Amino acid sequence: MRFQPTFRPPEKGEGQEAGTLVLRTGGQLPLWRALPEDAQMLAAFLARLPDEERREVSASLRLDPGEVGEFLRRLTEGGSGEAFFAGGDGGGDQVVAFGAYRTLEGEDAAAITLAVSPERRQQGLATLLLERLAVLAAQRGVARLVGVARQENEPLLEVFRQGGFASEEERRGGLVRLTLDTRSAEAAEGRDGVGSRVFATASLRPIFYPASVAVVGASREEGSVGRSILDALVAGGFHGPVFPVNPKASFVGSIKAYPSLPAIGEPVDLAVVAVPARAVRAVVEECAQVGVRGLVVITAGFAETGEPGRQLQDELLAAVRGHGMRMVGPNCLGMMHTDPEVRLNASFAPQMPPFGSVALCSQSGALGIAIIALARRLGLGLSSFVSVGNKADISGNDLLEYWEEDGNTEVVLFYLESFGNPRRFARIARRVGRRKPIVVVKAGRTQAGGRAASSHTAALAAAETAVDALFAQTGIIRADTLEEMFDVARALTDQPLPRGRRVAVVTNAGGPAILCVDALEAAGLEVRPLSDATRDTLRGLLPAAASTTNPVDMIASATPETYRRVVEVVLADEEVDALVAINTPVAMYPTERVGRAILAGVEAARQRGGAAKPVFASIVGGEEPVYVLTGESGERIPVYTFPEAIGRLLGAAAGYAEWRRADPGVFPELPGLDLEAARRICTRALEARGEGWLSAAESRDLLAAAGLQLARGGVAGTADEAASIADDVGYPVAVKLASSEIVHKTEVGGVALGLEDAAAVREAFAAIEERLRREGRREAMEGVLVQPMIAGSAEVMIGAQLDPVFGPLIAFGLGGIHVEILRDVAFRVSPLTDRDAARMVREIRGFRLLEGYRGHPPGDVAALEEALLRVSRLVESAPEIAELDLNPIFACEPGDGYRVVDARVRVAPPKR
Repeated sequence: MRFQPTFRPPEKGEGQEAGTLVLRTGGQLPLWRALPEDAQMLAAFLARLPDEERREVSASLRLDPGEVGEFLRRLTEGGSGEAFFAGGDGGGDQVVAFGAYRTLEGEDAAAITLAVSPERRQQGLATLLLERLAVLAAQRGVARLVGVARQENEPLLEVFRQGGFASEEERRGGLVRLTLDTRSAEAAEGRDGVGSRVFATASLRPIFYPASVAVVGASREEGSVGRSILDALVAGGFHGPVFPVNPKASFVGSIKAYPSLPAIGEPVDLAVVAVPARAVRAVVEECAQVGVRGLVVITAGFAETGEPGRQLQDELLAAVRGHGMRMVGPNCLGMMHTDPEVRLNASFAPQMPPFGSVALCSQSGALGIAIIALARRLGLGLSSFVSVGNKADISGNDLLEYWEEDGNTEVVLFYLESFGNPRRFARIARRVGRRKPIVVVKAGRTQAGGRAASSHTAALAAAETAVDALFAQTGIIRADTLEEMFDVARALTDQPLPRGRRVAVVTNAGGPAILCVDALEAAGLEVRPLSDATRDTLRGLLPAAASTTNPVDMIASATPETYRRVVEVVLADEEVDALVAINTPVAMYPTERVGRAILAGVEAARQRGGAAKPVFASIVGGEEPVYVLTGESGERIPVYTFPEAIGRLLGAAAGYAEWRRADPGVFPELPGLDLEAARRICTRALEARGEGWLSAAESRDLLAAAGLQLARGGVAGTADEAASIADDVGYPVAVKLASSEIVHKTEVGGVALGLEDAAAVREAFAAIEERLRREGRREAMEGVLVQPMIAGSAEVMIGAQLDPVFGPLIAFGLGGIHVEILRDVAFRVSPLTDRDAARMVREIRGFRLLEGYRGHPPGDVAALEEALLRVSRLVESAPEIAELDLNPIFACEPGDGYRVVDARVRVAPPKR
């Protein structure tokens, strides 16, 4: 029986590329979420498994083979788990793998099972399914995954053991029970991709290390795209045969040409395609005939042109994946790999940059040419460059995983206009950033810039708040300009990361030093006075008119020898973490001599305790630009024309170093969570009323299910009920309009505060009711919310907004009216670790209020951090929550927690 499943990528921002598994062999398979209508497919797959494995799967998930449809319905629609299929060759016409988890009632754990058809084993399918399931389970609050297998099923047991999670193993009655811990950030995010990055590396190797290249569309016309690519391959010195393919020419550029790929008669690893869009599909079929494993499709005219082009691109992608190939593009500049073993310039950029340790991905092809030219001018060596174009197959995420394992790459640069799958990007970047810095220029900051980026890439620009939040969580260094990106890249490749924020400045002119110090301090760095011992030594080296504090101003008469000795002394100071040496050519000494002197001073100081400290130089106003000082020892000191640039880049390097040293955090266990009940509240409201705001009663029930600390009280439908609640909670009380239609209660006079008795409560109820009746809005009144008057150390707010690209965005800031007036708010992309929550609370300017300020008591910071974690867990588990606003929240004194006073929650059907 042949099945034709609909391709359904995972929900909640996982994106299209998360719906593809890259195998150890380099091939690809579609991955899609199992739905109740796929019951026949699952039943047929289980029937093909050996009997003992089928029983193993059924027992693990309590799956009755006769009730497969009901099982999938409970699992997916009931929110108790996830299930995925992987398709077979030729686009998924037969299921070859199945993976699922089912939450265990009353526990923060889930049973997990994996199954792969016997003929498709040893390709890493089980490992890849485990990764997807573990990440989704962790996001929904599952702390532990429990897998059970027969003792003789060693391959499956090894998948669980090698999945990158802390595990416990228990053997009983011929079965092995493994418990995997998903709570740490390293496990749920950092280690996600243990198998996928290895497999991605294998699948991309034919593109980066081809033994032979064919240029399909190589033209005899000089200056054409196909001819430019052919010339670039030859001029770049590619170490392998290059085959022009042109049905109308016997030779192209003195190289024998072939009418088709099969006519070459020799193996071809990589095909660079530059033919009209309608002809690309036929080229892919020829590539499949001759065993091509990698494609670079330069051709435009696909998704960037509109819906017809998108359909053409979808057909192209289906053919590429169906044949197990990988593709860069379409609509791209091409790619380069500068490794001396390859020297591959598969682009129409005229010259290659020098070989180095920086990898670069650009979403813009035209801008890519300018970027490469800038790298050459600055002398910045690249390990590889890829213009991803429309990112139909190979994306920035794939490249990031490849470069993580690439021994030639130490720093990764991105020019991005949009995100295809930011949640996967965040998981990969958080892991890669622990080893290699990532620097990103994200275009489209403004609304107009976003429109320009959209028209160029056929993708919407992402919200900048979400972008900044994601970068803060993952240690990504954001550069505002391409020049700044390269400035930071040079700093990171040539110098060590700073161990702290204490910076010393050595100069021969006061003005540039003042500008540098201002930039350093603006970036959060410290320019402290030097130690007494260092200053004493400097006094013996410098004239009386010089300054020995910090910056060290040697005055204009400073000689190269002065530079050498002062740099050596200052860099060796134990109270200095980084050094900036500034030279303004005002004396009769060539800048070349000064540069050599600075190098000599640094090399000497490296022997005296300055080995792990970064050094940067600025030569202000020289006739010939100098970009790097290179010593015989291998020392490379980046040189910048303007000293202010050093402040920005050194601040970025210090922040990244602190992020990398910090504990990555965990997803802690949170008692009192009933996430299934929370989601039921949302789904029932949607079924009853459709998209909109929850009622006050529903909102309180939702927050209670998440274990959040609500102010006492309740919703009353009559004046007498309101008075009864007030008697119960104690006076004075607040009475507020309860309405899912009227969001801003104060604007309709729907709030009464400080009511001292039952009569006042009844009067308030009647007044609110009468005011709405006069306005013709009485039907919008569901009742009133009655609460005791609460005082705390500060008013704060916690919010959540479902970003269509990034998923839930969590906010924390000062509450009440301050949130709109002061906009003192910190943001992060969900899910939050405990470290994310702690940094959010401390990031706002108003944190001093929570510490206790001028007689005000401190707030319970630990409880607020836990509240953020609970909100993150809530919105992850209930994708129906489109917007959530808890404002105000009164922070009580330490040990007393907080009280949520007002809440608004809007629900909408989750995006598929």
